[in-house]
Amino acid sequence: MTTLKNAWVIVRSDFRGDRLKLLWALLFAIVFMGYMSALSGMIFDDAIGRVDGELLSDLLLATIIPMLGITFSRRNMKYLADDSYTRMLAYMRTLPVPAAVILCKRKLQMLFAFALNGTLYFGLIYALSANMRSELPVTAYLVFALTWTGYGLVISGLYIFIELMVSGKAYFLCMITVMFLSMGAAGLVNLAGGNLLLASVAFSKEWGLLSPLMWGMLLLGAVSVQLFSKWTIHRLKSRNLV
Repeated sequence: MTTLKNAWVIVRSDFRGDRLKLLWALLFAIVFMGYMSALSGMIFDDAIGRVDGELLSDLLLATIIPMLGITFSRRNMKYLADDSYTRMLAYMRTLPVPAAVILCKRKLQMLFAFALNGTLYFGLIYALSANMRSELPVTAYLVFALTWTGYGLVISGLYIFIELMVSGKAYFLCMITVMFLSMGAAGLVNLAGGNLLLASVAFSKEWGLLSPLMWGMLLLGAVSVQLFSKWTIHRLKSRNLV
């Protein structure tokens, strides 16, 4: 509880100290999620209507959903050039701030990002996709969104580990690798005759809030975040930040 309280104090002070950071994150999220949801909505419409785009719909879900857990701030977007995550860790270590608090702070930021980006992304898709609205009532669509949020949490646990353990350039390469692996998995499902979008829509429509797929993905996501968190804390103690 003390770790969570201290992490929340740091997150709150970050936003209070720089209100422009919060405004920038909100504006960037609106623009980026607006664009991605418009693109996804059109492709999902075609896929659900069995017109076209079934493979592309899975590729979009596999790559975009994990990005919902990222806060779009200037510092975060400059990680490649400035190695901002490593510099942040080095600064925290001088205070000093325990590794558990640093990690808890990052997980709070992830949850905030999922809440903001996920609401924008899934909300706009539902507003723009006529076939999605006709296929899923609001409750079933919420199940669909939570199912994919669970998948996003699974990948986010890995992203946080990489983010805090390597340099900015290595983080970029690792993200690209994970993204291509996710796309490859989606492609294999398609080659086998399956479709992740249509399967998750069918589960959400049939099971509703009792969907085993939704609860399974959320549980798997929580386990992934916690396991990677423990590993990250262990490795942070010996990481060289010079």
